Amino acid sequence: MVMPAPAVAGPGGAAPGSVGDVRRSNLALVLGAIAEFPPGSFPSRAQVAAATGLTKASVSSLVLDLLDAGIISEIGLNPQGRGRPGVGLELNPGRAVMGMEINVDYISVAVVDLAGVVLLREVQERDNRNSPYGPVLAALAVLAARVRSMAGEQGIQVLGGGLAVPGLVDPARVRVLTAPNLGWINVDLDLDALLPEVPLGIALFNEANAAALAELRHRPHGASNFLFVSGEVGVGGGIVIGSELFTGPEGHAGEVGHIVVDPDGGLCSCGGTGCLETVAGQDAIFTAAGLAADGGSRSQAMSALLRALEAGEPKAMAAVERAGGCLGIALASTARVVNIHSVVLGGHFAVLEHWLRAPLMASLHKYAPGKYASEQVTVSAVGEPGALLGAAGSVIRSLVEAPHRLHA
Repeated sequence: MVMPAPAVAGPGGAAPGSVGDVRRSNLALVLGAIAEFPPGSFPSRAQVAAATGLTKASVSSLVLDLLDAGIISEIGLNPQGRGRPGVGLELNPGRAVMGMEINVDYISVAVVDLAGVVLLREVQERDNRNSPYGPVLAALAVLAARVRSMAGEQGIQVLGGGLAVPGLVDPARVRVLTAPNLGWINVDLDLDALLPEVPLGIALFNEANAAALAELRHRPHGASNFLFVSGEVGVGGGIVIGSELFTGPEGHAGEVGHIVVDPDGGLCSCGGTGCLETVAGQDAIFTAAGLAADGGSRSQAMSALLRALEAGEPKAMAAVERAGGCLGIALASTARVVNIHSVVLGGHFAVLEHWLRAPLMASLHKYAPGKYASEQVTVSAVGEPGALLGAAGSVIRSLVEAPHRLHA
């Protein structure tokens, strides 16, 4: 990669770009190069210059800015033969961002370092169904403050955060447009109250999209095209095409949970009828298995379902088989429209994969023959913290692309 060309004055002396623009671009270039080195590698300034095509003098100047902002730090390396020890560079381990999630039956937070590693994580079970958003945000703020304090005790500064919610969102207006399972419609959120006085602020994400982004970063074989399906109380989806999240013109693509799989089925929280969520959502499976909520926690209910499945109890087996079959119908329909033949199962779909896979694959072969090979249907690489990792990771990515934000 080469250094951008100097700004050239146009007619009347106006320049399409400024020296400041070029420097900001080069800051992002240098930080991105450092971030791309494998974990445990500490590139020197010379190695960064070679990776970026910038001069060593330019890299040294830009590195000073990044050190001053606290985004990177220096680490001394052992000398290789004669000469002075080399000075390596790394993403500052004392800086991090916070991923936060509101779901139907829990809230959670995680502190994630700039390399994408979860340092601290807490989950608090909480029934948020049809709950006013004020108390939910207040509870999340208390949890976030506690975990942020724990990070501070370890010398870690939280720079910003990302919040994932199970619904359609408008990030620019910081608004939840609709989250049926929470009972929220056109809710404007005061996210600053969650993490006061952080330089990068807080961004808002759809939960399934955030988890899909985490999969994109952490999948072992670098899959660039896949559909992520998130199984919670609701069912969400995130579409990745060419290593980019595809959200459609209004940002709401991927709503797999509301594909109709049974036209004569039950009423869905979205107002429709027979959506996948009414059969394959967490509550739907529990109810069909005879494990309707009786005041127990979600983890207790899932443990009871797993015990019933291991014992081969007919109602539990039938509930999961129907969920798998209907999931196959929804995925078959999706494959016809977006031409993606790889699926990643998250949430309870991953937990139940042992029992879900056979009916799912049978359904796929029946309704979309030849579209999905068995090896193209896999489980999540990141597991339960996916939405937290994705929300935090997006904030980290925005910092890498615009490190000058910490100087603003």
